[in-house]
Amino acid sequence: MKRILVPTDFSPQAENALKVAAQLALKNNSTIYLEHSLNLPSQLSTSGSTGAMPQSIFFIKLAENEFKKLLKKPYLQDIVIKEAIGHGEIYDDIKLAVNEKQIDLIVMGSHGLSGFKEMFIGSNTEKVVRTSDIPVLVIKNKHPNFEVNDFVFATDFSAECRKPFTAAQKFANAVGAQMHLLYVNTPNGFKTTAEAKEMMLNFLKGLGAKNYTLNIYNETSVEKGILGFARETKAQLVGMSTHGRKGISHFFNGSISEDLVNHANMPVITFKI
Repeated sequence: MKRILVPTDFSPQAENALKVAAQLALKNNSTIYLEHSLNLPSQLSTSGSTGAMPQSIFFIKLAENEFKKLLKKPYLQDIVIKEAIGHGEIYDDIKLAVNEKQIDLIVMGSHGLSGFKEMFIGSNTEKVVRTSDIPVLVIKNKHPNFEVNDFVFATDFSAECRKPFTAAQKFANAVGAQMHLLYVNTPNGFKTTAEAKEMMLNFLKGLGAKNYTLNIYNETSVEKGILGFARETKAQLVGMSTHGRKGISHFFNGSISEDLVNHANMPVITFKI
């Protein structure tokens, strides 16, 4: 976890994420890459348009001034910070930065959405979670002391989740957390305790897992089960894998990880299958 990307719109939510990223960077001797996306209207991003260049420069200067103010914050003084300004959609700029800078982790702030806004508009964070090939840590609140002792990782223990589990274990080791592996038993996919335990043990074979617990939680939906178990164990972080569905498949099938990003009132980290 040597390169951490923090997208920012200079809002309080984005700064909450930056403060958490700063704590992770100090602990792991990481470099933080700050990314601001201008997302200019097409007429401003086209240099041939009348008046486009002066207006573009105006927005760039505004962003540069915000960076200057941000970089003076005391909590960033002992960290290597590299800032950049993107000109496209935030998730396109993030994808470009991840590839060019070989980013290990994205840390983002989020407001969370619900109802029709969530369905038809979505949030920038939700889109990044859906499209990112690397782990995304979503922060909603202030965390003056971001310590993760108990990390709930929910999975269906299928073969395709072995890779994201390995990435989650690596993150847990980096923050010094114990992993609580969770299977949510729902009416639609009910398993007996014996069946669930056998499935879990088979999943872990050959993965070299350490410092973890195995847990089965009964609930009417996976999302409710994850949040209920996290509350009962007083966990500081919830994690799970995401398929990164797009388009019509995403609309009809949804994504539990994206729902958690929007609904959970605690940090959520996602890992791409």
